Amino acid sequence: MKTLPLYGIVPPMITPMCGRDKLDLPGLERLIEHILAGGVSGLFILGTTGEGPSLGYRLRKELIERTCRQVGGRVPVLVGITDTAFIESVNVARWSADAGADAVVVAPPYYLPEGQPELQEYLDHLVPELPLPLFLYNMPALTKVSFELETVRRAMDNPRIIGLKDSSGNMIYFHRAVGLLKHRPDWTLLIGPEEMLADAVFAGGHGGVSGGANVHPRLYVELFCAAQSGDTARTRELHAQVMRISDNLYRIGRHPSAIIKGIKCALSLLGVCDDFMAEPFHRFREPERQKVRELLAELGVTS
Repeated sequence: MKTLPLYGIVPPMITPMCGRDKLDLPGLERLIEHILAGGVSGLFILGTTGEGPSLGYRLRKELIERTCRQVGGRVPVLVGITDTAFIESVNVARWSADAGADAVVVAPPYYLPEGQPELQEYLDHLVPELPLPLFLYNMPALTKVSFELETVRRAMDNPRIIGLKDSSGNMIYFHRAVGLLKHRPDWTLLIGPEEMLADAVFAGGHGGVSGGANVHPRLYVELFCAAQSGDTARTRELHAQVMRISDNLYRIGRHPSAIIKGIKCALSLLGVCDDFMAEPFHRFREPERQKVRELLAELGVTS
């Protein structure tokens, strides 16, 4: 990473697919250009929104290589390496370095829950094996384990761990993480839930990893800029637009996968990319697609 902390919006890019183990290549190219045109500060692939843990390693490697090649250094590329197998996380990190990525991102291994001492030891073992700097990814709803604040503070002692993405949805945790920044002026603190983006920036965070920025990147970039500049009126206006997306697009489906399905469906309707989902999930069917179509028209979102 050339400049730290990393400020702004780093969208967690969806993975455009047209089959179980097949990337939608024209869609991937269009999606990357669509996102970058919104003025984002980076790109995060193979995260939760990117269905990373559901994808085969061959496809992950291809996605990393193609994304890094197309981005071409215009913004930093962060790659998710979360896995239940230590060696596979290392392998994906090595592919990422070879492809020209800037950093990797890891959440706690998500099958057998770790205690905090075990998680700290895991990081102690993992970091020396990584060829790139590391972001921590706090996602307790999906991993069952949180990076507790003392573990984060200890991680700050390692200069090769450079930041935290917090998707806990717990603003008390986030405020306390902001309080740790005094230990590392170069540490990046990003918020996951886009509904909390403005609050996170006001609290002293550096930006957000906002899923909706796949669809409407400029909106989230403008919200970040308004909050960072202290323009409260403009921030409230833009935040209301973000909440309309959250309250509508993400609630069309009935299951936790609805957020990713909604984003992929919207991109499909905008002509950006296919909306194929990694199994066991399935793209929206026509009744849901019609609801997404109507919402995009209401919001005035175009590709």
